[in-house]
Amino acid sequence: MPQTTPYSSKFNPSTYSHRQPVEENYGGLHYRDNKLVAGSVEALIQLLVPTVDYYPDRSYIFTFLLSSRLFLHPFELMSRVCYLCVDHHRVGDPQTDKKRIREMAPKIVQLLTEWTETFPYDFRDERMMRSLKEMTHRLAFGDELSRRAMQRLIQRLLRKLTTLGQYEESLATSSAGAAAMDRPVALKSKQQLVRRDECVLNLCDDPFIFAQQLTHIEMERLSFIGPEEFVRAFAQKRPSDNHKSFFSKRKASNLEAYVEWFNRLSYLIATEICMPVKKKHRARVLEFFIDVAQECFNIGNFNSLMAIITGMNMNPVSRLKKTWNKVNTDKFDILVHQMDPSSNFYSYRTALRGATQRSSTAHTSQEMKFWELAKQVSEFLSWRQVICPFERDRKTLQYLISAPVFNEDELQLASYESEGPENNLERDTRRSLRSEVFSENPCSRLSFVIFKQQ
Repeated sequence: MPQTTPYSSKFNPSTYSHRQPVEENYGGLHYRDNKLVAGSVEALIQLLVPTVDYYPDRSYIFTFLLSSRLFLHPFELMSRVCYLCVDHHRVGDPQTDKKRIREMAPKIVQLLTEWTETFPYDFRDERMMRSLKEMTHRLAFGDELSRRAMQRLIQRLLRKLTTLGQYEESLATSSAGAAAMDRPVALKSKQQLVRRDECVLNLCDDPFIFAQQLTHIEMERLSFIGPEEFVRAFAQKRPSDNHKSFFSKRKASNLEAYVEWFNRLSYLIATEICMPVKKKHRARVLEFFIDVAQECFNIGNFNSLMAIITGMNMNPVSRLKKTWNKVNTDKFDILVHQMDPSSNFYSYRTALRGATQRSSTAHTSQEMKFWELAKQVSEFLSWRQVICPFERDRKTLQYLISAPVFNEDELQLASYESEGPENNLERDTRRSLRSEVFSENPCSRLSFVIFKQQ
């Protein structure tokens, strides 16, 4: 059976000449220049299944397990793999079957280990877990060592799924708390924060430590995103192509939580800048977050960096001209340039390559699209496995996760109260916002009165 090329050769640059590519077909698999580019579902599944003298390349295992869910439910794939590994080769003679299972068992365990470690969330499906346990029972028929290895595999998987469940429960609790915090509560919190003068600076005035705590949150949220969630998000954007996919009624919850964290951080930055009454205090907060953004860039935390820049570029912050005039924006301008979306984020991608010590891009014009998908997701997995080396600051972490933030209307109104409207349109907008905010709770007016007078 033709084997796939090594993982490194698929995901590293290759040199292509202008000659005509060599096209070959083997048993339903289509190769171009000795690289697998297409195949029937059955042939691709067969290529995934180990035999006594064959084991698939890790690059192929990852790529197929990742992309096959676009047209095949993981449980269906698991059923086919189990059948082809064991039942398909039974001859009816107990001794012969036992010998074959003993020979096959280590490779079956290896394949299932790669599946459970890379795509553990597949096994939240009870049918998947049941199949795994049934395979353990079948392997016990021929090999005690492999049976024990399968038991250890299941124990590791259960611990991982338990940790995932606890994490998702904490996210749900946080989301419920945020939803319960209605507008009057947010405004009241503003009054309380203003009484602390410079807000966040009283909690942590070291930009490096602050950036480190942001990195802790980033890495924690990254670590729980399953690689299949990227495929799920892609599939949900193309429902017409997704009628056979098992994603149709599921959400990429951990990926969405990561996006929500980005949005929260952006609004938190804007809230803190608009909070202080005095212009010099706002300027200090603004300078602080510029320094935090610089530290995020230095340590390679580009997601927090982009969230901070997004918060500063929000209209309620960007319109504070008197505040910005008191700040040296040279560093900020450089960071904005690094995150410039023009030319497909060229500057950002250059910085990212430097952070990951990679200096080249793959030629994908002659590769199957699923290989490119796997390459991109594998790069994410490399980031996900990084352990955050910084010491935790519990107070700062708690603040970042739970501090109240203003919504768009509240931010805009706070901005107008900090630096008044400059034209009739802005005056009308402030009047409308005041009416809308305070009509729901007259006591909220006190918050802005205190905010204005301190």
